Amino acid sequence: MPRSEVARVGELVLEHGSRVLVVIVNFNSGALLCDAIIGVHKQTYRSWKLVVVDNASTDGSADRLEKIFPGIQVIRSQNNVGFAAANNLAVRTAQNADWIALLNPDAVPHPRWLEELMTAARSYAGFGSFASRLLASGDRRILDGVGDVYHVSGRYWRRGYGSAAAGFLQASEAFSPCAAAALYRADLFREIGGFDESFFCYAEDIDLGFRLRLAGYRCLYVPEAVAYHVGSATTGGQHSDFSVYHGHRNLVWTYVKNMPWPLFCLYLPQHILLNLISLVWFSLRGQTRVIFKAKWDAVKELPRILRERKKIQSKRYVSAWELRRAMAKGLFRPYIRHRM
Repeated sequence: MPRSEVARVGELVLEHGSRVLVVIVNFNSGALLCDAIIGVHKQTYRSWKLVVVDNASTDGSADRLEKIFPGIQVIRSQNNVGFAAANNLAVRTAQNADWIALLNPDAVPHPRWLEELMTAARSYAGFGSFASRLLASGDRRILDGVGDVYHVSGRYWRRGYGSAAAGFLQASEAFSPCAAAALYRADLFREIGGFDESFFCYAEDIDLGFRLRLAGYRCLYVPEAVAYHVGSATTGGQHSDFSVYHGHRNLVWTYVKNMPWPLFCLYLPQHILLNLISLVWFSLRGQTRVIFKAKWDAVKELPRILRERKKIQSKRYVSAWELRRAMAKGLFRPYIRHRM
C-alpha cells in the first residue's frame, strides 16, 4: 500500500477510534493555559473533545482563550469549586466519551501523548488508568514524575520525581496516575463516582486511584506518553500554606476512607506517627497554624469520612493483601528522598 494511503487509513482509524474527553481545569493560569491547549491541538490522535473548566479566574486567561481559540468549549464556574469538582463537571457534559484524559493547564503534552496512552489502553485491557511520563518543563533532563506511589502509612509521592530523565523507560505498574496528565476509563470513572469533591484539590487523584484499585483495576505507567509539567503553577508551590493544608488534610481522609481491614489497623500506628511528625516538621518551618488546622479539619470530618468508608469498602473487589502488594512499605520510607 502506498505511503499516502497508509496515512489516510491511519487517520481514518484514529478519527473513528475511541472517543476521548480531554479536560483542562483553569484557575489563573495565564499564558500557560494557551500552551497546554496548543499541545492538545497538535495531538496525532484525533478522536478527542476538549473541555476547559474555568474556576472563576481573575487574570483574564479564560477570556483570552475564547479569543485565540474561537469555538472552544469553556465552562465558566461562578466560584472556584476546586480541581476535583471542576473535572467532575466536565465529565458530566460528555456522557458519550469512552476515555477521560486529564491535563493540567501548566502541562504541555508531546504530540504523541494521547496516541501512546490509547495504544497502551488497547493493549492492557485489565488496567483502568494510565500514567504519563512527566518531565520538568524548566529542565527536560529531569523527571517530574512517572505515576504516584502510596505508602502503607498514608503518605504519597510522585515516583521518580527529581531523578534523571534517562531512567524509568520501561512500562510498569504504578499505584495511581498523577492527574496532571492521566487517562481513565470513562465508565469506571463514573461508576466509582469520579473525584471526591470535598477534597477540593491535592490527593484527589490518589483517592480516585485507590478506589479504582479497590474495584479491581490497576494503573499502568506509559513511558512513551510524555508531558512537560511546570508543577504547582497556580497554588503557590509545593510547600505553600494552600498546598500544605489541602495535601495534609486529604492525606488523612484518603487513608481512613480507603485502607481496608486488616491493613487499616496494622498500619494505623505508622499513619499516626506520620501525622505527628508532620505537625512537628511544618511547625519548625513556621507553618504551625496551617498544619494544625489541616489535621484538625481532617478529624472534625471523620464521621462523614467513615460513612463514605462504609460505602467504599462494601464494594471492594480485591483482597487487602493483594492491595498491599501495590503499596510502598518500610517504617522509614516516608521520610527519605523518594525516587522509587
